[in-house]
Amino acid sequence: MSQRRRCGKEGCRCQQGELHGPYVYLAVGRAAGARRLLYVPTELVAAVRRHVARTGRIDGALAEISAINLELVARRALD
Repeated sequence: MSQRRRCGKEGCRCQQGELHGPYVYLAVGRAAGARRLLYVPTELVAAVRRHVARTGRIDGALAEISAINLELVARRALD
């Protein structure tokens, strides 16, 4: 997720609508569904994006495995 920000300094260009950024943030889940945004420095953006994509692929594979396991349990229950 990227955002543009207003700094609050008087006379700054951001006060006229030209916001600073974009800055990249990583949304991290916390207990009770709350999210926390972590700033990602420019030099780490590519690496963080790769890791987020990898995590998505792993989550997808685990969901497939869980579905297969549920199906196997259901088949045993019906026999």
